Amino acid sequence: MQIDKIRDQMLDQFFDGILALESKEDCLAFFDDLLTLNEIKTMVQRYQVAKMLYEKKTYSVIEKETHASTATIARVKRSLFDGNDSYDMLFKRIAATKMDVTEEEETD
Repeated sequence: MQIDKIRDQMLDQFFDGILALESKEDCLAFFDDLLTLNEIKTMVQRYQVAKMLYEKKTYSVIEKETHASTATIARVKRSLFDGNDSYDMLFKRIAATKMDVTEEEETD
């Protein structure tokens, strides 16, 4: 992993802090304090690009909807398909959570 190059106690503490966030509101407040609006927009854009690539959308559709450059799309694609499989894990967990919510609604 690339992040291993900078991994230390401070990085571990940072991620422990993120894992301590309990709600979407906690996340909104924390990232609003931590990052600039442009940094947040960049992270959100890359996440959306990854999600759309995962859904097998074309570069042209991704460019149009996210306004990401082809270089950004290519960079995210490399991480998505040649990275640590974290996007795959994340998207599967999100899908499973949505499934659980749908099943609960059907049984109510």
